[in-house]
Amino acid sequence: MSVPRAAVRPAAVRRKVESWLAEQDEADAIVLLARPQWNDEPVLTVAGRTVRVVPCPTPLAARAALADRPPHEKLVLLTDLTDNELGDGLLAHVSLQQGRSVDPWDLVSQTFGGQVRPDSTLVRTGRWVADALTELAPAVGWPPPTGTILTRDHALRHLAGTVLGLEPDGLDAAGLLQWSTDAPAQMRLGDLPVEWIDGIGTFLVDVAGPVAVPVLAAVRAGHGVDAIPLGLLAGVLWPRDSAQSSDVELAVARTRLEPRFAGTRLTETQAWAYTEAAEAWIYRALDDEAVRHDAHRILRRAEDIAEEIGVAGRLAASPLLPAGFTQRMRAFGAAVRFSLPVAGPAVPAGDLIERAQERLAEVEAHRSADRTRVETARMAVRLLRWLATPEQQPPATMLDAVHRQIREDGWVDRARLDVFDGDVDQMVGDAYRVLHQAVHARRSRHDRHFAELFQDATGAERDPGALLRVEDVLDRVIQPIIDNGRRVLLLVLDGMGAAAGIEIAESLVRSGAWTELTPHGGQRTGVLAALPTVTAVNRCSLLSGMISVGDRSDELKGFAARFPDGVLLHKADLRTPAGLAVDREVAAAIEDPAVPVVAAVINAIDDALDRSDPGTVEWSADTVKGLRDLLAIAQDRVVVMVSDHGHVVDRGSEAVVGKSESSENRWRPATGDPADGELLFRGTRVALADGELILPWQEELRYGPRKAGYHGGASPAEAVIPLLLFASGNDETVPGWSGAPVASPGWWREPLRQTAQADQPAAAAPRTVAARPSRRPRAVVQDESLFDLPAASIPPPLAGPPAPVDPASALVEALLASPVYADRRGIRAPIPDERVAAMITALLAGNGRATLETLATRAGVPVHRISATFTALRRLLQVEGYPVLSLDPDGRTAKLDIPLMIEQFVLAPS
Repeated sequence: MSVPRAAVRPAAVRRKVESWLAEQDEADAIVLLARPQWNDEPVLTVAGRTVRVVPCPTPLAARAALADRPPHEKLVLLTDLTDNELGDGLLAHVSLQQGRSVDPWDLVSQTFGGQVRPDSTLVRTGRWVADALTELAPAVGWPPPTGTILTRDHALRHLAGTVLGLEPDGLDAAGLLQWSTDAPAQMRLGDLPVEWIDGIGTFLVDVAGPVAVPVLAAVRAGHGVDAIPLGLLAGVLWPRDSAQSSDVELAVARTRLEPRFAGTRLTETQAWAYTEAAEAWIYRALDDEAVRHDAHRILRRAEDIAEEIGVAGRLAASPLLPAGFTQRMRAFGAAVRFSLPVAGPAVPAGDLIERAQERLAEVEAHRSADRTRVETARMAVRLLRWLATPEQQPPATMLDAVHRQIREDGWVDRARLDVFDGDVDQMVGDAYRVLHQAVHARRSRHDRHFAELFQDATGAERDPGALLRVEDVLDRVIQPIIDNGRRVLLLVLDGMGAAAGIEIAESLVRSGAWTELTPHGGQRTGVLAALPTVTAVNRCSLLSGMISVGDRSDELKGFAARFPDGVLLHKADLRTPAGLAVDREVAAAIEDPAVPVVAAVINAIDDALDRSDPGTVEWSADTVKGLRDLLAIAQDRVVVMVSDHGHVVDRGSEAVVGKSESSENRWRPATGDPADGELLFRGTRVALADGELILPWQEELRYGPRKAGYHGGASPAEAVIPLLLFASGNDETVPGWSGAPVASPGWWREPLRQTAQADQPAAAAPRTVAARPSRRPRAVVQDESLFDLPAASIPPPLAGPPAPVDPASALVEALLASPVYADRRGIRAPIPDERVAAMITALLAGNGRATLETLATRAGVPVHRISATFTALRRLLQVEGYPVLSLDPDGRTAKLDIPLMIEQFVLAPS
């Protein structure tokens, strides 16, 4: 009696025939015990032989097939008849004189080399696995396992890898997302039997994790090519903030998203894993120039889907989507705007500034951030902090006023130039406009007071005392350096004010090749210009050592009279032939030990006042043409960097054009009375108009034709010249000068939001801590805020009366007491523990981030040594090569991986 049998798949027949032909059996036919059903091509070519497949439901059908067989063909008879039903006469003409069963697992073994047997776990997975492995086997068979047992993992990894077009070891979340970008590959999966798809999907969840669920669900729904955009949106729709997770708008959006996952409802775990994998894919793609355009296309697609499901307004939650950056910037702009009072004194409230700083942190964290816009946002927050600082007593002397411009207001100028330039988004731009108005109002009071002191000092003809004037630089700065046996390179950066000087000094110190020196290692000082603050007056006075007026030839004469063995180079002298960055004669002069001082006039900044926009240029050794090249060959000279005057930038629609009988931009003859924003100046330091003229102190006032920037007036931005000294190597090379401290004022640096004691200079951290943990903990996921650190990361206090424990202090104490730290310190040296504690405390207070300037300030490290100190600290913390401490690409911001530090130094209890 025939036995009901399963239908046999074409690949199984082919495998059985391959095995039969390999036996070199001379029989012309083989009987396979299977359902007599065949819907494929009746004639196969196997191993070069023609094989015809004939379903035989009856013995008569089998006999007819044998009788009709052409001589060149082999036969495969599919039948569910028993050998008795077929009869000995028929079986005498077939291989082995009997029917052969089609065992799917025998065929699987054959495809893996024939010397293996499936383990029970693989067999229990289901018949579908055997059919899939048989049908999808490569022509050369599957790679055999290392032993004789074919495991489920080995078999299904190769099967799934073949189906998805991935390497067996690439069956992870990243691999699945990469596969989702290949539409033809998804179609190949869709062509498989449903049971196979389900089985492969189950296995992928095992090996790739929960990400496989939404990816495969999207593929089934026909939205597989949107798998990565959908993953990016999952982070918006399933926020980790429990307060938002119950949001009705998000719940509705999740429902709208379900059809794109074929009705599958994602769990939070699946959604979070999905988002992390999608974001990681985008991060890699953005860093790879070859596929960066794909990443941007995917980001745009995610925003389109967000619009379709009604959550476009919630994309600020995404750290990647460009629309999210726009929304974060607008939230930041609103925070800036709300921090400024509508009426009354423009002094922002501290809690509102804190909110703006929080919004800034969100902007900074966005991967699609426009770095220029982010830097402007940082400047805006700095200006908010400056506005919140109590107004000090006005300077009592001209020297104090110069120092305020160099040490405080010059930094304000640097920041407000960026804010004045604005933002492309109208909402943010409006906030910046209001902020700039508040800053300008306060700075204008400073400018007026400066000009009044300047007016008084100019008219009184007092002895300057400690005040450096432009005509004093050669005698009081350059000559003492030469007298102490050092040669000088004097760089006159025409038009460099305090703001530009700050940027240039930073770029030189950051390079590591130069050390900034200040008088006795104190704060920077400045030089007071002569009047009017134009090149013809001040550059000639600077280079001749007396108040004078002249052009290039007069400057050469005056300099030669003061330094007969010196060399003065102007713009034409610095031009070079093809192939040379520095002219041979210029290089020879700088390298000549017999030349005590080489002076070079560099016009890049002053030229920008006419030909470009000095307010938008970030001045540095790279943007001031020729500066880096001159410094490269002046390593054995002390570099003194000054200017002849500063400048103000054009105020656009805010500019005021005053009446004048001359065409000068920022000064006019003393005819009539001074108007608003002007003062009358007279004295021997007024070098034009017979020693008497009217100068504007208001920056927005001009008289002549419109340009990008102006100089000539009595504002501190024009009249205060930064004095910058640099030496290569030894910071004690110039008597009376030594390594400079951090130059920026406190409001410029990010605040430490921990406790009041964090604002004090670093002190040694207490060394008594809790008992040390006995084993290394698992990594802790970093929370959004330092003060939400997991309790496990904070060592328990010593026995005694309960007292409030500051988490950051406890963590620092635990670090210093860690056996791992002790071992590292013993071989790494030589940073004092109190310095380590100060820098780690600063980083913890900033949620793992702080600028190098902040670290230098908190740890009491001279600014020129902070790079080396940071490098030593990074080596100290880098256990087993893991980057506990790193430096951002901006070269200015340190980043501490707090969870990794906790793990590497075993700071959590077991």
